[in-house]
Amino acid sequence: MIVHQHKSLQGEMHRDHPLASYTSFQAGGSAEIFYRPMDMNDLRTFLEMLPENSQLTWLGLGSNTLVREGGIKGAVICTRKTLGKISVQGNQVYAEAGVSCAKLAKVLARYGLSGGEFFAGIPGTVGGALAMNAGAFGSETWDFVEEIEVIHRDGKITAAGREAFDVGYRNVMIPEDQWFCAARFVFHTESSESARSNIRNLLYKRNTSQPIGLPSFGSVFKNPEGEHAAKIIERCGLKGYRVGGAYVSDKHANFIINSGTATAEDAVKLIEYIQGVVKEQTGYFLEPEVRIIGDAP
Repeated sequence: MIVHQHKSLQGEMHRDHPLASYTSFQAGGSAEIFYRPMDMNDLRTFLEMLPENSQLTWLGLGSNTLVREGGIKGAVICTRKTLGKISVQGNQVYAEAGVSCAKLAKVLARYGLSGGEFFAGIPGTVGGALAMNAGAFGSETWDFVEEIEVIHRDGKITAAGREAFDVGYRNVMIPEDQWFCAARFVFHTESSESARSNIRNLLYKRNTSQPIGLPSFGSVFKNPEGEHAAKIIERCGLKGYRVGGAYVSDKHANFIINSGTATAEDAVKLIEYIQGVVKEQTGYFLEPEVRIIGDAP
């Protein structure tokens, strides 16, 4: 794929750029082309210049992403530390795709807006949360979406209401040549102290039940209807099970931890092993929540 750092581009571009440090699991391959746009206009320029047949992958905080060791062909657009515009008008909040969910939660608390406290427990960006309908503690991202901005493959941006998208559990249907670049949310009005208290309580609950601070993907599998993936995995005796440098957390069985030496392929093999054991012992097929991208080595 031929892409040059044209003088009209203002962002950060690299070739054959390692991506391990851009994922929370801290392992994986490289991007053929890595681009971090300066802002939304720069992103539009990059997309306009990108060859029409080139592959395009988006990466936020990499908290729900496994990049295989063979790397990613085409261009990877990284929204970490960019596309961070956020504004508040009454009980409505506009946020671009690169805003971290943690920052969104802090802004909501500052303005005395409630309902979105759960964002404090999601270690990703608004773009990623929109793409997978991320949720925690009984709430989901799209519960609060009023309007969406979508960027097309040619750099054009269009807006649509929530009703334009088929939204489900950890899944949102959107055409392959379109991506969420911003959203307008509507929340409830509450006191700032009450909102901050809610966040503290949710974070305490998360920190006491999950292996926070260790390199992981977050939740590896989606919960089957009426069940919890973690409890199913634990019942199968898989806590602590290891493949190479990757192992099932002893604290929360739906987390896979990188002990410091894990490769992406260790994680892939462990995911497949868990699926096989669970299917054999319980009949459940655990569908991955983690996004597995890139080529096998």
